[in-house]
Amino acid sequence: MVDLVGRLLPDELWVLFRRVVPPTEVKRPQGGGRRRAGDREALAAIIFVATSGCTWRQLPPVFGPCWQTVYRRFAQWSQARVWGRLHRVLLDELGARGELDWSRCAIDSVSLRAAKGALTGPNPTDRGKLGSKIHLITGRNGLPLSLGISGANVHDSQGLQPLVRGIPPICSRRGPRRRRPARLHAGKGYDYDHLRRWLRSRGIRHRIARKSVKSSERLGRHRWVVERTVSWLAGCRRLHRRYERTAEYFLSFVGIAAVLICHRRLTQ
Repeated sequence: MVDLVGRLLPDELWVLFRRVVPPTEVKRPQGGGRRRAGDREALAAIIFVATSGCTWRQLPPVFGPCWQTVYRRFAQWSQARVWGRLHRVLLDELGARGELDWSRCAIDSVSLRAAKGALTGPNPTDRGKLGSKIHLITGRNGLPLSLGISGANVHDSQGLQPLVRGIPPICSRRGPRRRRPARLHAGKGYDYDHLRRWLRSRGIRHRIARKSVKSSERLGRHRWVVERTVSWLAGCRRLHRRYERTAEYFLSFVGIAAVLICHRRLTQ
């Protein structure tokens, strides 16, 4: 079990996680009771659920805590925004090492089928089936900088401004923190003049493909990195289909996938 926990949750990621997890009361005020299950074993079990795609009830008992305890810990950490804070800490570590490339960022989205819940809608690309959409902005090397979710019927263009605003101030190797890309590449779904004016007002150069003007053959010249990141997100099988009714919990799994991508780059 120790080897499995260490493989799913390396020591470096565990140290960073302890910086963002809120403190918990270990002793019961009334005394007695069982010893509280370890946070590291619970976090490793959560990562196992995210990567394997199994349900909470199918969680193997080798981790130690029962599935009810793991789910309860996942809900507590999701409500405390732990995954987003951990993602930001990893971005700061990468930025301090000079691993983030702001020269050519890209934006895209991916739709997936959903069972039910908030932030879902009829997917126009899936015969109107209920679904959700993941929006993301990545750097030139494919690291996710900003993430968001919406219903599958929400147009891609509506996610550009919230994603750009959602990029946190990230440490740089030299100079102050940075949160604006030098150039943003986008597909034809973002071909709107008000988006171009908004990006220019923020000092961001843009390269947005124009409908019926530019051919689709060369759209992937600089945008393939965000499509590769989408495939990396698919490595977390829990994101193949949305089962969470609560949008906050689904966003937590998206955040966990982004954390694993950034940590992989940090340990290379």
